[in-house]
Amino acid sequence: MNDLVRQHTALDDSDLEWLHLLVSEWQLLSDLSFADLVLWVPTLDGTRYVSVAQMRPNTGPTSYQDDMVGHLVPRGRRPMLDAALDEGRIVREGDPEWREEVPVRVESIPVRREGRVLGVIARNTNLLTVRTPSRLELTYLQSASDLAQMIAAGTFPFPTEQVDMDASPRVGDGLIRLDADGMVQYASPNALSAYHRLGLAADLVGHHLGRTTAELAPARGAVHEGLVKLASGWAPRETEFEGNGGVIQMRAIPLSPKGNRIGSLVLLRDVTELRRRERELITKDATIREIHHRVKNNLQTVAALLRLQARRIDSESGREALEEAVRRVGSIAIVHETLSQNLDERVEFDEIADRVLAMVAEISPGKVVTRRAGRFGILTAEVATPLSMVLTELLQNALEHGFGPGEEGSVEVTAARGPEQQLTITVRDDGRGLPEGFDPQRGGNLGLQIVRTLVVGELGGTFDMVPSAEGRGTEVVLELPLDA
Repeated sequence: MNDLVRQHTALDDSDLEWLHLLVSEWQLLSDLSFADLVLWVPTLDGTRYVSVAQMRPNTGPTSYQDDMVGHLVPRGRRPMLDAALDEGRIVREGDPEWREEVPVRVESIPVRREGRVLGVIARNTNLLTVRTPSRLELTYLQSASDLAQMIAAGTFPFPTEQVDMDASPRVGDGLIRLDADGMVQYASPNALSAYHRLGLAADLVGHHLGRTTAELAPARGAVHEGLVKLASGWAPRETEFEGNGGVIQMRAIPLSPKGNRIGSLVLLRDVTELRRRERELITKDATIREIHHRVKNNLQTVAALLRLQARRIDSESGREALEEAVRRVGSIAIVHETLSQNLDERVEFDEIADRVLAMVAEISPGKVVTRRAGRFGILTAEVATPLSMVLTELLQNALEHGFGPGEEGSVEVTAARGPEQQLTITVRDDGRGLPEGFDPQRGGNLGLQIVRTLVVGELGGTFDMVPSAEGRGTEVVLELPLDA
């Protein structure tokens, strides 16, 4: 709609915003009218109309099988559009049109904003299935007529009310028509069922909806009075309330077709089961986060016990082995700590990589700088946990075997996302390099065995360790398929 309005019309941004507000609301008018709506706006030179939006009803058959958005019509071809635009009134005169052997009643509703007519809504009703209307259909049509008059007067939609139409109640969910005093004139079967869910034993017609609602959904103080006022339809508002184990979503629309408030339209929806499922999901998410938090605490306790044990061992090799185990446990704990703060089983691995770098840097025998380049991005827990251990082992191996006491150097971790969900990780150091004849696929200490097992066996990737292309140091390259 933005492109069509800016390309063909003279409307400014504030006018366009009003049209957006109207289009966000007009499913209500379409459903109440049992009719298709097409919004026509005059072009910049005033010789044509351009259709910028279209809506089909959920409550009846459509009059347009084709998409009308973007069509241009010369002025004069549709006299009812001209009359509505020039005279600023709703035009209903004229015989039904025949489209593909289907009779269609056409009406034109001017769209007014601050005294100016911005365009015209063509309301097209398929008359093929016309029959004697029921009380519900008569209420729908009367409410549609009131809303159409408000659109023509520029009092609907309500600029101060921002409604999420995807979540807001619709006409078919439940409809109640109130008079100016808030008394119920009509309640649809779905609306009545929703109030029966709250514990209402009688009919709604003839009762004050605000007071009845407050009795069924008891509250205290200002909240109670606010619910009475909202359910009475005094202002355009949306709310949700509970009673007797049921949850009802309600939206009130004051009706003032001729400038004076004559009553209200109340749309409501029984969202009891929806809210119950949402609470179950929230409880499930909270439980999962709590489990990750407890796992992290338990791992930290294990790490602390290993650290205490290491201090009591006289053997240097035994102490180093326990300290390595502490770092391995710590890398897994970092992942669980991150997962305990998320709503799903996915983590931003860049933060984990930075913390692993900081943790492993503490064992540096010399003045070695560790840094990260590139981005790992979002990874699932199934990938993040083993990858954190792999990264710990590779960094630990580079610092321990690449540099001696007092030596300076650097270790860099580079991550790059490739096409087809491929993650390439490079750990490069400028240390001593590999021993002559070293086979990375077979040789190495326990750390490299862990790396090979996790990368190849669990992550389904490849692992290679080669002399650095810069002539000094070692380069480890991991290729991981993330789609696995």
